[in-house]
Amino acid sequence: MKAVHFGAGNIGRGFIGHMLSASDYEVCFVARNPKKISMLQERQEYPITLANRDQDTTIVNNVTAINVSEQNLVAEEIASADLITTAVGVSALGDIAEPIAKGIQLRMKNNNQAPLHIIACENAIGGSTRLKKRIYPFLDEQTRKKAERYVSFPNAAVDRIVPAQNHKDPLQVTVEPFYEWVVHRPALLDGFKKIDGVHYVDSLEPYIERKMFTVNTGHCVAAYFGYLEGFKTIRQVMSNSTLRAKVRHVMEETGQMLIQKHGFNAQKHNKYIDTILERFANPNLTDQVTRVGRSPLRKLSPHDRLVRPAMQASEFGIEIPHLTSAMAAAMLFNDKRDEEAMKLQHMIREDGVSAFIRERMGIPDEHPVHQNVIARYQELRGRKESTILT
Repeated sequence: MKAVHFGAGNIGRGFIGHMLSASDYEVCFVARNPKKISMLQERQEYPITLANRDQDTTIVNNVTAINVSEQNLVAEEIASADLITTAVGVSALGDIAEPIAKGIQLRMKNNNQAPLHIIACENAIGGSTRLKKRIYPFLDEQTRKKAERYVSFPNAAVDRIVPAQNHKDPLQVTVEPFYEWVVHRPALLDGFKKIDGVHYVDSLEPYIERKMFTVNTGHCVAAYFGYLEGFKTIRQVMSNSTLRAKVRHVMEETGQMLIQKHGFNAQKHNKYIDTILERFANPNLTDQVTRVGRSPLRKLSPHDRLVRPAMQASEFGIEIPHLTSAMAAAMLFNDKRDEEAMKLQHMIREDGVSAFIRERMGIPDEHPVHQNVIARYQELRGRKESTILT
């Protein structure tokens, strides 16, 4: 079986590529970095190391790579592949849509009727559906009709912490021991070869929202609270009892919403929160606060990890003082190396806090969450300015 994976970054190599190789897929990475591409072609293997006490290392083999710019080669790989996966970031899905479309076109032209599954392994709700919407405009009507029969886009939820890192070996990657990959089973076509370690479910939304609004929410909240206090790493944040408690309170508020909406067992969900907090505090992982907090405009958008659970919690009548405080902390994220952070601060200076909440976060002026975020923002900004003056 052959898989084509877009993105040879740390997640691509340390999580998706590893799992595919372990399930006896030959993996062809489609990437941009010439050095990594050359090394993958030459070695056809790379090491991954677990961030545990023993630093256990595994060799991932049966891999190669090609450059995304070589669209004819990419198309040929897709035309004969059994599976396509991605780990490029939601914002980059549009960049890979045309190469994938060319591959589908060649596949249909060659009359390859074997099932092809395209799974976007991104931090987003409905990532594969988003990718499909990007790909289909590049296909003619006849190819689209044919593809509907033989190509499927199962949505997925993925979870593994892989921080930025540097090794002597550019292909080596360190990952946390924990992982979760959940795939929507009803979208699978006959003949799909299951991937070892993947959890297949009939209803995906509960798993996506549990992960997004617990792991992703909690992780960025730790970064934003930590940034305001001058901490450099997530591990430092989690070592501070006050900040760790704040992060937990946010996750408990989103948890109340998830429990009411999806019927999760409250005791089990609290244990899930405990597990996530321990993962953030892993002494063998060093993750920078600025990396985890980067792209605050995206993270403050209406359908992402802060605003969406806040608005849903409000609909259930759940009080969210800690989540609104976290949203305000995100609005104060001011890392000068982050283009989005600079844009965010410019917007607030030019148009004001209320306009930003209304227009960028999609929360109407009259909504109680809008007013609460303003109050928390003013409170946190005043405290920050007071600390600077002192």
